[in-house]
Amino acid sequence: QVQLEESGGGLVQAGGSLKLSCAASRQTFSRVAMAWFRQPPGNEREFVAAVNMEAGTTIYADFVKGRFTIARVNAKNSVTLQMNSLEPEDTAQYYCAAGRIWGRESGFYDAWGQGTQVTVSS
Repeated sequence: QVQLEESGGGLVQAGGSLKLSCAASRQTFSRVAMAWFRQPPGNEREFVAAVNMEAGTTIYADFVKGRFTIARVNAKNSVTLQMNSLEPEDTAQYYCAAGRIWGRESGFYDAWGQGTQVTVSS
């Protein structure tokens, strides 16, 4: 069973930056895709960004607008999410996910982390 662990969340002022990290357990990692999703307070979980761990191809949600960058660290089976120009609307629990299909759908991902909280103050 793949285990994922997120880190890097916290409290930041609007306009600031945070970098999230996600590390996968070594012994089971055979997933092609890793992604970040988020769940704002009172809302459903939504797609943020994904990376194909083999090709390096990335996709983003429209609301990212060039502010976020997802990157793979293959040697460590990990992925990061650099978030710049943060807005209060980015406040959410952020989840790392891994799956065998690369895409925006949460159903493509079968391993999930516990989440890390990101809070952006105005």
